[in-house]
Amino acid sequence: MPGKYRQGVGFAVQQLLFKRDGTHITMQKISSRSSLVEAFELAALIREVEERLLRLFADGKLFGTVHTCVGQELVGIGIARGLRSGDVMFSNHRCHGHFLARTGNVKGLVAEIMGKSSGVCGGRGGSQHLCDVKTGFFSNGVQGGIAPIGAGLAMSLQMRGLDNIAVVFLGDGTLGEGAVYETLNCASKWELPLLFVLENNFYAQSTPQSQTLAGSIRARAESFDIPYFYGSTWEPERLLEIAAASVAHVRQKRQPGFLQVDTYRLMPHSKGDDDRDREEITLHWARDPLRLFFEEHPDADPAVLVRAREQVDAAVVAAEEAPYARQADDDEDLPEVGKPSWTPAAQAEAGTMVVASIRDSLRRNMQHNSRIVLIGEDIESPYGGAFKVTKGLSDEFPGRVRNTPISEAAIVGIGNGLAMGDCLPVCEIMFGDFLTLAADQLINHSSKFRYMYNNQMRVPLIVRTPMGGRRGYGPTHSQSLEKHFLGLPHTRVLALNSRIDPGTLYDTLLTSSDRPTLVIENKVLYASRLGAAVPEGFTLEKTDEAFPSCRLRPAEPPQITVFCYGGVLSYVEQAIARAFDEFELVAEVICPTQLYPLNPWPVIESLERTHRLLVVEEGQAFAALGSELIAQIMELAPGVLRVSKRLAPPQHPIPSCGPLENELLPNAGSILSALKGLHAHV
Repeated sequence: MPGKYRQGVGFAVQQLLFKRDGTHITMQKISSRSSLVEAFELAALIREVEERLLRLFADGKLFGTVHTCVGQELVGIGIARGLRSGDVMFSNHRCHGHFLARTGNVKGLVAEIMGKSSGVCGGRGGSQHLCDVKTGFFSNGVQGGIAPIGAGLAMSLQMRGLDNIAVVFLGDGTLGEGAVYETLNCASKWELPLLFVLENNFYAQSTPQSQTLAGSIRARAESFDIPYFYGSTWEPERLLEIAAASVAHVRQKRQPGFLQVDTYRLMPHSKGDDDRDREEITLHWARDPLRLFFEEHPDADPAVLVRAREQVDAAVVAAEEAPYARQADDDEDLPEVGKPSWTPAAQAEAGTMVVASIRDSLRRNMQHNSRIVLIGEDIESPYGGAFKVTKGLSDEFPGRVRNTPISEAAIVGIGNGLAMGDCLPVCEIMFGDFLTLAADQLINHSSKFRYMYNNQMRVPLIVRTPMGGRRGYGPTHSQSLEKHFLGLPHTRVLALNSRIDPGTLYDTLLTSSDRPTLVIENKVLYASRLGAAVPEGFTLEKTDEAFPSCRLRPAEPPQITVFCYGGVLSYVEQAIARAFDEFELVAEVICPTQLYPLNPWPVIESLERTHRLLVVEEGQAFAALGSELIAQIMELAPGVLRVSKRLAPPQHPIPSCGPLENELLPNAGSILSALKGLHAHV
């Protein structure tokens, strides 16, 4: 069976080579033969670089892996020749040729892949993760996820009124990823200046296309009303013309385009792992465009290959002399250590609804900063979002508050691209449960860009979402999933509560954000009013941090410390008031707004007096924030914690039945019982 598939895909390649006539568009002939020669000279340099990289890998001088584009060099060259300063290019795992075609930086590329500090990303990114801000080049190794980022970059160009374009490179194997289709849809509806370049080498790593791809590639583009272009690396001159035409179309029409380039990867997918039919590979080596060009043009400069080799030799020597990548002091996000400074917390204006406070902050910041863009499902007027946070804002800021399809991966991915393109995106995910659909964008993209691009890029992305239960929405709309997004490098996770005015938090965030930030907005909290009376016998205080913790400090010495966050704070307040009134049990409450990076010292300070800790969370307790807090306490202040308990829902989905849901989630009664149990513990 495997042999049959290999024969089938080989036949399909040959048929496409000889029978495909492409799209009907007007093309300009390459102006001179010298232009074609220059393209092949650059292809020769790219070939020399990649062949040397394979030898360096065999010699043990590279780390990780190497994905070469041998045989595909002309694709990136054709596209790069049509780009201008200010255009941006987002590439994938097979990015060396694209990078060199756009930047020409051989030394920076070789050093990067050798893990040296002189590399374009300081040796941190390696083969798949390249960045050159000056030329607008980026790459990442996760298939599909780069498509919406490219759309976000294109949208940033559109919103700034520039005539630049964005290009995103995909492989035919990437057509299995849903994020690609979400992006095609958004790019078409919003008329984004984005060129999709599909390098069709007929394999998804080792799997032939005949096993993985239904329908035609062209039909995919045309089904989204995106103009389609076609070329192949076996018709070099025509490919360069069609590449130039596709770039010109996107630039002039200010709408997306889709260029399919049929090609063949002559070397293995990665390093030496090649299971393709040897006869098929031999067939295509015989038709290698680069070899055929120099055979058919004996008058071409014979020194081209010599110069390419000398340039690569020099790059390798320079890289070998450079030190390896180094750790920097600011590579980690470490919270400030030490006891916090507490001050009385000014109450928000009594009666202000939480939803109104958030909306007012978005409004006033959008008035002052034209870079702020809101995107999400159903957020425009008249609906204004599922919980009405954005109601009316699209009327005040047309074009800057935009409805999206139901496409969470695209929403956050486009947000990533907008943030990289000097905008300040605020992405709404309708329900926190749906963050799982956008996890790739947070985990594999935005959280990594700052470090792996060696501090050349900041991603001030804001994702806000309602989380939690108590509305009877059931197992897929009532979860508290924030623990799955805690600990992502160089990210921030905030949780709103009823004691810190959310408007002031958003003011701070919208004027100072320099990293991806996830804001958890408890859905029951929206309808609550700020400024409620503090329980009798307690004083409300807060830390002096940008995103403060709040403390309910009892007038009498506390016996138990309670740690909670988000919407559950109101139930904790009810429980501690009852505990004092009914049992003379005195508890102190610590409630942070910043869950990550977490500062454990407010809790440690309290535990120095109480030595007992109750953690209350609405999400599953296993491997959650409370667990991390207890671990940090044990590391930073051994002996301060003598007894602890975690209160959380049972380990099963949240039911739709309202009374049962309220019984299972932490409530005033269950919190009171937990306090009594801790108090009785000797």
